[in-house]
Amino acid sequence: MSCITSGESHGPAEVCIIEGVPAGLRLAAEGIDLQLHRRQTGYGRGGRMAIESDHVEILSGVRGGSTLGTPVTLLVKNADHRNWIPAMQAAPWATGEGGSGPSVTVPRPGHADYAGLCKHDHHDIRNVLERASARETVSRVAGGAVARALLRELGVEVRGRVIAVGGVEDATVVDLNDPQSINWAAVEASALRVADAGAELAIIAQIDAAREAGESLGGTLEVWAWGLVPGLGGYATRQMRLDGRLLGSVGSVPAIVGVELGLGFKRAGLRGSAAQDAFYVSGTERPVVQRRSNRAGGVEGGMTNGSPLVLRAAMKPIPTMTSPLPSVDLQDMTAAPAHKERSDIVAVPAATVVAEAEVCLVLASAYVEKFGGDCLGDLQEALRLYCARLEARGLWRRS
Repeated sequence: MSCITSGESHGPAEVCIIEGVPAGLRLAAEGIDLQLHRRQTGYGRGGRMAIESDHVEILSGVRGGSTLGTPVTLLVKNADHRNWIPAMQAAPWATGEGGSGPSVTVPRPGHADYAGLCKHDHHDIRNVLERASARETVSRVAGGAVARALLRELGVEVRGRVIAVGGVEDATVVDLNDPQSINWAAVEASALRVADAGAELAIIAQIDAAREAGESLGGTLEVWAWGLVPGLGGYATRQMRLDGRLLGSVGSVPAIVGVELGLGFKRAGLRGSAAQDAFYVSGTERPVVQRRSNRAGGVEGGMTNGSPLVLRAAMKPIPTMTSPLPSVDLQDMTAAPAHKERSDIVAVPAATVVAEAEVCLVLASAYVEKFGGDCLGDLQEALRLYCARLEARGLWRRS
């Protein structure tokens, strides 16, 4: 499976085209809209969320509620586009019309503004910031919803949560071998996608203080996937390695500055004997290989190992602030405050949903690569035979 997105933040729409979706997958707009709504929620979001009410239109690849095995095209209109006509029109502006509005010539530190302007020889930074905007992640979430629907047909569940914002951490004690050690119902009910009610109140106070100070906040998120069979991905080439694909995919989300699996960077400080997940045999009548720990986060040697996938990502504070940093007006090379664009105070809850989508896309692609993707029935049968082989040898058993 492959996914390509397009669209500008204040253009007519965000578009996602997914290739390689098996035929026969039940798919409805309502399921995609649910994920789009999850992305829009969260305490500390900006004014854009009051304008948009994201709804997907399925333009191709689905008939009668089932995928056809052809590219699936998804479109989400930008309601705010009506306020940016003709500034965002594709047609040339008439001479003297001034329809494009004032050029943006002061780059924001931490954004794509400066590097993008250098790369493409633009003179108006809006040509960069429109696509570099996190509004683009609408398309990723829509595409991820399709991948999520496929994974659920294969017995895989993907969930995410916020574990820290502005230095305040969720105090939930978690067993990396047990996704149910997290209260996922509490996460979904939380305005910040945290399981710890006490941490939520403290984070809200931090966000309010940041808003008053004209600041922004970052944080850390965590994505889980369970029900995964061992052997997805590969070790033979770097392109096959699932860890690299997961880390790169989530790392491509705007403002994500670090990604880890399992204990991640903490493993680097451990001795070898304390950093791995030892095997043992469980049961006598039907013995099966198991682990008591999951320090690896479900991936070893570039492949899933049958344990839950646990991935964390760090999100930097949003670079756009109401109290802007010093910058330079590139039109006359004079000192100026950075350009101000409507933005969130914190977007870690939304980024969690985007990271879930990225994980779904990588995992769904791995399943299709290993078990075939012409139609869902064939994929499920190939998966069933694989699981039966593993169970017969006592190598793995779905819990």
